[in-house]
Amino acid sequence: MSHLAAAPAPSVRVRAPGKINLTLRVGPVADDGYHPLVTVFQAVALHEEITATEVPEGAGISLTVEGPQADRVPLDSSNLAWQAVEAIARHVGLDPSVALHIAKGVPVAGGMAGGSADAAATLLACDALWGTALPREELAGLAATLGSDVPFALLGHTAVGTGRGHLLTPAMTRGEFHWAFATRDDGLSTPAVYRRFDELTGPTAPSVDDADDNGLMQALRAGDPTALGEALQNDLEAAALDLRPELARTLQIARDGGALGVMVSGSGPTVAALARSRQHALALAATWTAEDAADAVWCTTAPAPGARVL
Repeated sequence: MSHLAAAPAPSVRVRAPGKINLTLRVGPVADDGYHPLVTVFQAVALHEEITATEVPEGAGISLTVEGPQADRVPLDSSNLAWQAVEAIARHVGLDPSVALHIAKGVPVAGGMAGGSADAAATLLACDALWGTALPREELAGLAATLGSDVPFALLGHTAVGTGRGHLLTPAMTRGEFHWAFATRDDGLSTPAVYRRFDELTGPTAPSVDDADDNGLMQALRAGDPTALGEALQNDLEAAALDLRPELARTLQIARDGGALGVMVSGSGPTVAALARSRQHALALAATWTAEDAADAVWCTTAPAPGARVL
């Protein structure tokens, strides 16, 4: 009697990028509890990879994770990837049963939207696995219900975000930019950073309608890293530094190392330094490590494409 191996269950693998906020302008809190934002997102070539594998109907959702800081990723319905399965299954009227595996490449709780990348990749993976063929606009609408950064992980490249950051306009860029990131094992709570921002600015936070990012957009169009470094801006940086004063030293080490620009990324605690070249990024990262100014360092390039099936 011959023993035929069962065919492997169908699966789909999708890669989605992390991001940096090249500029993040934050207005005073609105009546709905959200802060209006104007931000310029850029996707970086640090990626999350999601593999979605078919399971029998009714088996439910399962989630496994590998890679750096995998032990810090929840494996239940608090995970954005899990929520993405539920959202798309609800939307298309299918049973939310799938086995998800996440291979991590974006720092955890570092303001670089690794969880949002997981959610975007999961939407695309389930859409492909289930053959639902949703238009990108529909996937982007679902993405916006999961979190403000999820639509950008679908889109990738560079984009201006308004509203809560979820309303996107693609931006023209030229060339490649080199980044070094210093991450911390203990994250910063985004709500806590926004609360401290409110305490520090009171009702006097300027309206984001007045934000002028022309210099930054010109630098991107010209592919000019020196001008981009000078134009980096993060309104949440003061609040993040107030909560984590030790980040000031990490910023200063990068400045002393000749970074073209350096800032806290998003709500922190990751520090992002724009370098002149790949070698310069590696040198900045090495200095942070030697000075014990980071728990981990990462070097990469930008911009990177959005979520795509591999």
